[in-house]
Amino acid sequence: MSDPKPRQPKTITLEMLQKMFVNISEKTDWDMTSEMLWGYFFTHHEPGALEVARDLLVEQGYRFVNIYQLEEEDPNAPRPWWLHLEKEETHTPASLDVRNDELYQFAYDQGLDSYDGMDIGPIETEGE
Repeated sequence: MSDPKPRQPKTITLEMLQKMFVNISEKTDWDMTSEMLWGYFFTHHEPGALEVARDLLVEQGYRFVNIYQLEEEDPNAPRPWWLHLEKEETHTPASLDVRNDELYQFAYDQGLDSYDGMDIGPIETEGE
């Protein structure tokens, strides 16, 4: 029997999130006290596990965007599969840190290679 997969180290810290929020407030006119469109990303070496993860996260209110592979400059480099989901949420650095902890744990529980992090943008309304 093989050893269980090691847990991914937490690479996105609360301090990093605090700096990100300061940067957003200084460089955009986004109202971070209202709902924003948050994108969340996972990686795995094959798409099947990401499809299972997608279904579980959609049940939790996330919106599926895509499962895809990026082109690598080095054709011999591994090409992981990516899962991208979105959710309209309001976060503070502390609440986003909790969300990230939940998603790190989810990736571990599902045996995924990684929870890769998040991105943010304003919620687009029709006509914008």
